[in-house]
Amino acid sequence: MDSNDDHNQSERCFLDWMKLQEVDLGELRQALTLKEKNESLLVQIVEKVFQHFQDYVDKRAQLAHNYVSLYFAPSWNSSLENSMLWLAGCRPSSFIRLLYALCGSEVNSHLTEYIEGRKRGDLGDLSSNQLNMVNNLQSKTVKQEEKLTSKLASLQEDLADEPISIIAQRTQTQITGELNEEVERALKDQDEGMMRVMKEADNLRLNTLKELLFGILTPVQAVEYLAASKKLHLCMHEWGKTRDQMHGGRSNY
Repeated sequence: MDSNDDHNQSERCFLDWMKLQEVDLGELRQALTLKEKNESLLVQIVEKVFQHFQDYVDKRAQLAHNYVSLYFAPSWNSSLENSMLWLAGCRPSSFIRLLYALCGSEVNSHLTEYIEGRKRGDLGDLSSNQLNMVNNLQSKTVKQEEKLTSKLASLQEDLADEPISIIAQRTQTQITGELNEEVERALKDQDEGMMRVMKEADNLRLNTLKELLFGILTPVQAVEYLAASKKLHLCMHEWGKTRDQMHGGRSNY
C-alpha cells in the first residue's frame, strides 16, 4: 500500500465516522422526544452508539499501523480541530467537562422547577452520589492523561536524540528527502512508540466514556449526553472548515 492509499483510506474512515455521527444524532434526538421513555430501548440506543465509537477506534487503529503520524495532525481535520488534539483525539477529561457544562445549562434553563423541587430526570438532576462518581472519574482520568502526556514528551525528545541526530549529522552536505535503511529503521521505532501511546489514549477515551454512560448516568441522561456530544463534534468540524475557508486555508475536506 502506498502513502496515497494510506491517506485516502484514513480520510475515508474519518468522513464515514462523521456521517455516522449525524445518523446517530438523529436517532438520539428522536428518542428524547418520546413522551414515554422506554428505558430498555434507551439502553439499546446508548449501547449501539458506543459500539459505533468502538468500531471507529478499532478501524482507525488498524489503518494507523501503516502510517501513525497521519493521525497526530490529520489533513482531513480543520486547523481548529487539530489545535485541540491530544494524542490523535480529544482529551478524555473533556467528556467530563462537557457533562459539567450540560448540568449547569440544564439547571439554568429550568431554575423554577428545581427551586420547586420538581424532578425532570435529565442531566440537571444528577444526584450527589452521581456527582461524587463523576468527580472521582475526573481525578482518575486527569492522572492517566498526565502519564500519557509524559510518554509522548519522551518520544518527542527521543526523536532529537540518538540515533536520529547522529544520522542527520552524517548525511551529505546537500539535504535531500531520501530515506536510507538506517533512517527508516530509526523512524519505524519512533512510529511504534507513537502507535503504543495512541492506543493507550484511545483506550482511556473509550473507558472514560463507557464509565460515564453505563456506570454513572441513567439511560435518559446518557442519551441526552450523547446527543449533545455528537452535536458539539459536528459543529466544531463545520465551524473549523468555515474558519479555514475565511482565512484562505484548506477547503477540500
